[in-house]
Amino acid sequence: MRKPVDQSLGLNPSKLPAQVFRRFVVRSLSRKERLHDAELAWESFGKPGRDPKRLGSVTTSMAGQGGWFPHLKVAQLQDHWDQVVGPAIAAHSTVRSYKEGRLVLQASTPVWATQLTYLIPQLKSTVAARLGMPVTEVVVSGPGSGSGSRGTHAWVRPHRRW
Repeated sequence: MRKPVDQSLGLNPSKLPAQVFRRFVVRSLSRKERLHDAELAWESFGKPGRDPKRLGSVTTSMAGQGGWFPHLKVAQLQDHWDQVVGPAIAAHSTVRSYKEGRLVLQASTPVWATQLTYLIPQLKSTVAARLGMPVTEVVVSGPGSGSGSRGTHAWVRPHRRW
């Protein structure tokens, strides 16, 4: 005759149901905790610290933590360049870069580059106000002197620094 299973495996018959159903008990307890947490969340809905944040405030905090503000300001200046210098000059010039107070502009022709050099004192103050960052130097370059240009051009002085 064979021994009962509980004796052959060395199990205590009084604790056997608890051992078999332990994972179900743990699962039901974790479900009860989740339901309780969900109920508490509904009770505290709308209270300070629980309100959802607007997308604008979330992206602003991400930009601030990631150091994106200078790049965003330059992109904004490029998008609104016509409001800074006027539509006629903006049609013949672009903002190339801004780094550590140095603003680089590119004109479509030498004539427009000369026109921009006359505006440098006004541009410094206007652009500094728009960017919210200091502009210590404005560099005006003519056609072909920017990045990606090939060949030589008749215009000898591609950069004017003030």
